[in-house]
Amino acid sequence: MAKLRIGIIGTGGIAHAHMRAYQQFEDVDIVGGADIIPGKARAFLDEFGLTKAEAFTSAADLIKNVAMDGVSVCTYNKTHAACAIQALEAGLHVQCEKPMSFTLPEAVEMVRASRKSGKILTIGFQPRYSYMRQKVDEIIASGAIGKVYYVQSGGGRRRGIPPGTFVDADKAGFGCLGDLGCYSIDECMHAIGYPKPLTVSAVATDYFGKNPKYWPDPDNFNVDDFSVALIRLEGDITFIFKQSWAMHADSLGDTLWLGTDGGIKVSNGFDYANKPSRVMHFTDVNGLQTDSYVLPSNMYNAYAGPKEVDIFAAKVRAYCDAILTGGPAPIPGEEILYNQAICDGIYRSSKLKREIEIEIPAI
Repeated sequence: MAKLRIGIIGTGGIAHAHMRAYQQFEDVDIVGGADIIPGKARAFLDEFGLTKAEAFTSAADLIKNVAMDGVSVCTYNKTHAACAIQALEAGLHVQCEKPMSFTLPEAVEMVRASRKSGKILTIGFQPRYSYMRQKVDEIIASGAIGKVYYVQSGGGRRRGIPPGTFVDADKAGFGCLGDLGCYSIDECMHAIGYPKPLTVSAVATDYFGKNPKYWPDPDNFNVDDFSVALIRLEGDITFIFKQSWAMHADSLGDTLWLGTDGGIKVSNGFDYANKPSRVMHFTDVNGLQTDSYVLPSNMYNAYAGPKEVDIFAAKVRAYCDAILTGGPAPIPGEEILYNQAICDGIYRSSKLKREIEIEIPAI
């Protein structure tokens, strides 16, 4: 059986998750890796027993010298676009880690390169493969809550600033917004079919990262650790976005979708972390206000509890299957373009300290 030949561009922390997923699949061979730090790609490949896979210090050399079907782009945020476009132009399929890019124009160029090459560009939002996340999407898509007019993201970390390139604007571009915020945006927007964002008014702060009481190297912290935004979406939908790496609270609140016939709430915070369902469905039945938990209807055992699902492996498997079958991208760049437009808008609005209009170029 011919195997998929995959290369990994960027061999830092998240690349290990990609590698562990790929090595679960008998129809995939990791044939090479690249990292700009000399010796890092070689050490990474050897760590996983891939002594015959080739190592390089640039994506360009990996792409030029190794026969591959596709790559995983696992570099820091500001190089996602360049590496993905380079691979697509060379005729390779691309799975790119989130966030899709730093700027909206970069994301547009990534989609254009994918369309021109005819190759897959899929973006790494593994929560899409969570069973309960899918149930929420199904309920909303069914029309059960009517027309959605209000969406709110929640969650956030009590303390959770990650180290390294995450807090370096030259590499990451943005901080909490790009690390956690893009997940929240995808969760909220995908459930309602990714309506077009129109305007953004945002504020971003760095009170915790700049304080030595909370972060050991405040002089080199130059990204956001908190963001909040009001986003107007087509269809007269209001989206309130909130995300934080650190705060004096257990949560920024619940994730909500409010519709004319019902609502969905995903409860966030410490008290809910280990419950089998954090999802509530609010509606009216026979004239009565009815509030119910959305409980797992499968993949749950009364004695053993919820069945663990490796959503990261599911994401990587979907990418492989799309290559093998010639199918569409599992999480297409065209869709995540709207996610990136919101991230870009939040970043720019917070810097300009005013509301901005979002303009998405034609692809």
